[in-house]
Amino acid sequence: MSVIGSIAARPLRFRPHLSGIWMLAVAGAAMACLPLGYLLVRAAEADADAWSRVLSDGTLRLLLNTAALAAAVTAASAALALPIAYLTERTDLPFARWWRSATIMPLAIPSYVGAFAFIIALGPNGSLQSLLAPLGVQSIPEIYGFFGAWLTLTLFTFPYLLLVIRAGLRDLDPAIEESARSLGQTAWGAFWRVTVPQLRVPLAAGSLLVALYVISDFGAVSMMQFDTFTRAIYIRFGSAFDRSSVAVLCLVLVALVFVVLAIDWSQRRNARYHRVGSGTARAPRLIGLRRLRWPALIGLALVTSIALVVPVAVLFHWLSVGLQSGETFPGVWSAALNSVYASALAGGVTVAVSVPIAIVVVRRPGMLSRLVDRAAYVGYALPGVVVAFALIFFSLRAVPGLYQTIAVLIFAYAVLFLPQAISGLRSSLVRVQPGIEEASRALNRNSWQTFFSVTLPLIAPGVLAGFALVFLTTMKELPATLLLAPIEFDTLATNLWGHQEDVFFARAAASGLLLLVCAALPMIILFGNDRGLRT
Repeated sequence: MSVIGSIAARPLRFRPHLSGIWMLAVAGAAMACLPLGYLLVRAAEADADAWSRVLSDGTLRLLLNTAALAAAVTAASAALALPIAYLTERTDLPFARWWRSATIMPLAIPSYVGAFAFIIALGPNGSLQSLLAPLGVQSIPEIYGFFGAWLTLTLFTFPYLLLVIRAGLRDLDPAIEESARSLGQTAWGAFWRVTVPQLRVPLAAGSLLVALYVISDFGAVSMMQFDTFTRAIYIRFGSAFDRSSVAVLCLVLVALVFVVLAIDWSQRRNARYHRVGSGTARAPRLIGLRRLRWPALIGLALVTSIALVVPVAVLFHWLSVGLQSGETFPGVWSAALNSVYASALAGGVTVAVSVPIAIVVVRRPGMLSRLVDRAAYVGYALPGVVVAFALIFFSLRAVPGLYQTIAVLIFAYAVLFLPQAISGLRSSLVRVQPGIEEASRALNRNSWQTFFSVTLPLIAPGVLAGFALVFLTTMKELPATLLLAPIEFDTLATNLWGHQEDVFFARAAASGLLLLVCAALPMIILFGNDRGLRT
């Protein structure tokens, strides 16, 4: 019997300096909980007046606005993502591979870039009104407010649901649908009665991502002038530096986030995550669209045009206007370098912090490792504006020398995006046979030598995916960067934000286009090698 085979035959005891790994994992989880813990401390110090000022009718209105927007965007995203996923995965849709790529590309466009483009295109005195003016149309409906925020966030968050549903469809045994059709169900009847119920878990997971994104969004709702918690917190902090009331308001928003998480947990508590029966893995039989082919193509073209073509076209238009007028776009290249630098640094730090957490979660399952895993996700559940304010309060009181330094900014990024790196590492680590690592240990290599020479090369795809995902989300992050970046450390996100506030649309467009270009590479790394793509 081979060395690996003999080791695999007995209980596995992979222990890479467990005391050190555990210490690093607990430290990483504690780092993720620091902003929430400090907010609790600050809120406990608030007096009754601060609590009464926050817990007023205005706060109830913010709560209703935020909850209504999250519910509306989640429902609309599901209504878009479910048919798009089915059309591109289970039907004979023409150019299905191209549509699969095009429909996830809105992920590369930050919501505030989309909001900026829609305001220019569809707002008062915008491009659409200019086109309709010769026809006698003097005004068009306002895009500001709930409708504008809903439209923008739906178009740039539905790909989160789309990716999860698409993965669920690929894992679903096609024999289930075929059995339903053999019993007299039509293709669409089998879809609604059999397939959709089987996708309940992916739908819930994707809906949670969308809802959390909407609750934490700052840029789109601010540009659309719709009052939600994130916008109100930012305005209150800027108008009156009342730390206690801001901390209390942040905690109310955190409470809303945990209510959403509790609802999701209750819905998925009794869900089944495994297949009943053998479930032979094979490609499904594609369903012919026939007369629905053209309506499907038109619908996909419409969604893709609004979510991709309109923002890119608006940005290119204003870039060309700026070039024709002699605009020099000051600071845009330094902002691009700062964005790449901060995103790369955040990606490296976050992946490094996630490694010990992933190891203890996968290799040492138990109550403590589950606690570490859950604690690491606390920061991801917090909106960026909440994490930023917590770190502002903490750094000013505990380590004032670090206030408005790159270290605090990278710390915030790591707290916000740590689970993204953990997910990539964990998915790769579970596929590594522990017997291989035990074999390395049997050849007199210590735990760290085994990790770097054996484990790390095997989990490299997960490391790269985690780094790319953190890089992408860091590049798009706005509120934490606005509040925590060092003085004169402009990124593309803050550069665009400042120029649109000053109505320098050409300069904002240049920053927006560079931001999309920088986001394209991690998108290619994450989704370019999709094994489920078919021509």
